[in-house]
Amino acid sequence: MGWYQQFFVETGRAAAAWALLGFVVTFAVTRLVTRRIRAKALAPAADPGGQPAPDGGGTTSGARGGLGDIYIGGVHVHHQVWGILLVLLTALLEFRYAPQGPWAEVLAALFGAGAALTLDEFALWFHLDDVYWGQEGRKSIDAILLGGALGVVLMLQASPVGATTRRAEVAQWLYVTEVGIHLATAGVCFVKGKIATGMIGVVVPIVATVGAIRLAKPDSVWARRRYGPAKLVRAQSRFGEAYRRRHDRIRDLLGGALPAPEHEEGARRN
Repeated sequence: MGWYQQFFVETGRAAAAWALLGFVVTFAVTRLVTRRIRAKALAPAADPGGQPAPDGGGTTSGARGGLGDIYIGGVHVHHQVWGILLVLLTALLEFRYAPQGPWAEVLAALFGAGAALTLDEFALWFHLDDVYWGQEGRKSIDAILLGGALGVVLMLQASPVGATTRRAEVAQWLYVTEVGIHLATAGVCFVKGKIATGMIGVVVPIVATVGAIRLAKPDSVWARRRYGPAKLVRAQSRFGEAYRRRHDRIRDLLGGALPAPEHEEGARRN
């Protein structure tokens, strides 16, 4: 495949492309499975076989269709555990052997899969509780969106701080100043509460610049310390209910809508 060789292998983007592919596919499959498990948990006639083995030694729940939560020794094993193990394993193999293609791409795809499994339960890291289908669980969708966006920009960009070949074209001090301003604007985004904008802005300077110029989120350190009453009202309007509804629609589309309150307890899943 000449196009693959030209656009990915020769440009050094092959591993990043496979990592992104593994990330996206794994997230999609994981959410399909967890939504199926939740649908069965909310079904009126729940399968009694969907409980962990009474002797504490069961492996998977015997839910309809072969899908169910995984139990080892009576303990529910979340899929982030498999993701963490996969990320650690692929990183160790890469550091030890530094393989060339196609094994480098294989490790990259596995790393992306592990990252997706891990970030899909980011909210559990943060809250130390199974909030997957709760309001707090939407943080996992935000983490997935951020991870996917970073994967895309890293695949498209040759360097997180701009094209390194420019060092030969401009004075060293000018290059360092440019990178310093770039990272400073990304830092302003973080202080303004725009975590995703700041992370992406580390790789794409224009994103950091726009984020640094625009209004801060009203609950951010920047807004609390620098905004007067009038500007704080503007920030609250900018990031108000309409803003949250737009983001919730994206989260629902990718991760599934939240269960009704009466079903929240039954919606605990893998």
